[in-house]
Amino acid sequence: MLQEPITTDLSGWWETLSFPGKELFRLDASGDIVLLQNSNVTERVIATVSAENSGAVLNSLREKYAATEAKVYELEVEWLATEDKLKLADKITQVKEYLQTVAAVGDLKKLALLVHDWEHTLFAITEENYAVKLKLTELAESLAESTDWKEATQALKDIGDKWKEAGYVNKGRNEKLWARIEAARKVFHDRKRLQHKEEEKDMLLNLDLKIDLVEQAESIAASTDWKTTTDTFIRLTEEWKTIGHTLNKKNEELWQRFIAAKTAFFDKKKEHSDKIQVEQENNYIVKQAIVEKAEALKDSTDWTKTTQAFAALSEEWKNTGRVPKEKGDDLWTMFNAAKDQFFGAKKIHFDALRSVQENNYNLKKEICDRAEWLKNSTQWGSASAEMNELFEEWKTIGPIPHSYGDDMWKAFTAARKHFFARKDANREQRKQQDEDHRAARIAHDKAQVHKLFAEIKEEEANLADFHISINNITPGKKAAELKSHLEKLIADTTVKIKRMKEKYDAIMAEDKPKAPVTNVAAPEEATPNAEEPTASTVAEAGNAEEQAPDATN
Repeated sequence: MLQEPITTDLSGWWETLSFPGKELFRLDASGDIVLLQNSNVTERVIATVSAENSGAVLNSLREKYAATEAKVYELEVEWLATEDKLKLADKITQVKEYLQTVAAVGDLKKLALLVHDWEHTLFAITEENYAVKLKLTELAESLAESTDWKEATQALKDIGDKWKEAGYVNKGRNEKLWARIEAARKVFHDRKRLQHKEEEKDMLLNLDLKIDLVEQAESIAASTDWKTTTDTFIRLTEEWKTIGHTLNKKNEELWQRFIAAKTAFFDKKKEHSDKIQVEQENNYIVKQAIVEKAEALKDSTDWTKTTQAFAALSEEWKNTGRVPKEKGDDLWTMFNAAKDQFFGAKKIHFDALRSVQENNYNLKKEICDRAEWLKNSTQWGSASAEMNELFEEWKTIGPIPHSYGDDMWKAFTAARKHFFARKDANREQRKQQDEDHRAARIAHDKAQVHKLFAEIKEEEANLADFHISINNITPGKKAAELKSHLEKLIADTTVKIKRMKEKYDAIMAEDKPKAPVTNVAAPEEATPNAEEPTASTVAEAGNAEEQAPDATN
């Protein structure tokens, strides 16, 4: 597709374009696209463009060229398939004239050269036919002065037959040659008539002329070339009137033969015309039904199915023969009006749909751009949420024009995959870090447990000593003061032991399963003989901590 210029510099835009046949055109400063003159094409302005409509106009001109090229190639197919090339002369002339005026952009020179080649071939064929007819003409003229009446008469008759077999020659030249033949025949028959008159054989001369007319009439009685043969019978009838009388018996016989041939032809012509009339009336009924179907479809919004239906109706119309001329134009107008209404509505619909899809493209482009921006983010939580929101938003947006393909969807999904792959890798990294932290914490807690255990045992021993001391106070002046001091120490130590045990329990609770501390007695249960923890007890507690599940995950 050709694109709109991105600036108002049309010449710059024109220079960026590339398409077949561009060398045949130029863009003027006024915006005129000019077809340059060459041996087959006259210079003319094809269209005028502006910065706002250049792309659309050029697209339209290219589409027109495609249609024109198709028309020429369609004629080329017919040309190759047609044995009698001269039958296509009128069509070739029409195509040539069309190429001289069509507003299209493309390799028009190529098409013009193709048409020129056809004209050249037709000219060569016509010249060959002309040479044949010229030779017949010269032969007729050479016979005009012949005195071999019978042989020359037959030769002139044969010239007429050969003339009919010869191919097409343009009307002007054909008539001139035929006029010379007619003149030669006239000279000959005039001489022959004079000779017969001189020899009292005028009747025989007329007999020969009428025999010639009868034979001509009988030779074309079975013809289906209705117009040409009708004209020939009119001419032969007029010629018959110009020929004088001959022997009565022979004259009536020849006249009846002439009338029989003429009647046979015109009866067949009438039969043909009647058949054509019936066929055209039947065709009218068929085409009337086609119009009714088109009328029923013109308001449809089932675009694909109805487009196919109209294509089928057009094909059916094309395959149906002619209708009576006085009725055909109205049917054709009604059929085209129904088609135009449907395809006009279809164009409006798809123009609007294209606009919506363009807007969808812009919305998805924004989503894709945002995903591209997010894919390298390290804000895993918020970025993940936004990525998912973008995906949900994408699903709510309708389709985009097919011309854009699925590149944007690929880019969007690639950005998502890139981000979530990074997130997964980061999660694995953090998981390993958590494992390392947990191992370090467990090791630290082990040391804390051992230290607290030792400190608790030490404080419990002190508490036991304080109890012993308070029970063994010696009475005296300071006994009360000493007892008060020891009671305060016992109270403070009891609180201290309680806090240390709470801390111990908290550490053990954090690193489940907890190591059993069966040897640590509550302050009130402590005895001077409480046992110290063994190495095996501490090891068991450490093993239990290492086997505890990681609560952080």
